[in-house]
Amino acid sequence: MKLFISADIEGVTGSTSWSETEKSNGDYGFFAQQMTDEVNAVCKGALRMGFREILVKDAHETGRNIVFNELPKEVKIVRAWSGHPFSMVQGLDESFDAAIFVGYHSPSGSNKNPLAHTMTASGINYLKINGEYASEFLLHGYAASLMGVPVVMVTGDKGLCDDIKGINEDITTVAVKEGIGNSTISIHPELAVEIIKDEAEKALKGDMKSCILELPKDFEVEISYKEHARAYKSSFYPGAEQLSSHVIRYKSDNYFDVLRMINFLV
Repeated sequence: MKLFISADIEGVTGSTSWSETEKSNGDYGFFAQQMTDEVNAVCKGALRMGFREILVKDAHETGRNIVFNELPKEVKIVRAWSGHPFSMVQGLDESFDAAIFVGYHSPSGSNKNPLAHTMTASGINYLKINGEYASEFLLHGYAASLMGVPVVMVTGDKGLCDDIKGINEDITTVAVKEGIGNSTISIHPELAVEIIKDEAEKALKGDMKSCILELPKDFEVEISYKEHARAYKSSFYPGAEQLSSHVIRYKSDNYFDVLRMINFLV
């Protein structure tokens, strides 16, 4: 049995300020360790459930955050970025039985996490798919659906977990913190690790196929840029059109084409 794990940092317990997520800052180390610990909890739970191949994508910023030697020896890890359109789920294919996303967060355009963003914290105001704000969970959950792989569990902030239950109630969610304005209320780091391990075990022995996200037949993507010049430049991408000084639209019935577009324009 094979498990794919995609891990971010803005949804781990306690993370509240951008300085805590950036490798160059002094308070980053604690949260990189917590990211490692929460991923490790999933790995240990999966091994208990009989999974013998685990691939982890370190999917935050540099892609070089997880303390690799602290993970079980059965684990392989994808570090840094290849440029593949699958991005945060690079390496995922049809051979995996399940995927789990760790440390994920609410999307750009929401107010449910001080660190809410979608793919970039500086470049865009929001990214919508079919009229709804799109989170990194949704973007990469749909990528997993392309491969026929269920995302059986997601950990992160309460706002994202609530959103996920509205999309597919069979997906296990673990809310380790809640965003209120520019603040967070977080559970203890050790408790987060304990709960994540227990819930991963439960999720991996349930009806995993029911967790596959249903792909829409057509995709209408709207991107609002913070700088008008980026919207103008992006409007020349094949299939894109400019709706206003800051907003472009792209339509397709092929989700991989959507991911390719996002790879170039976001």
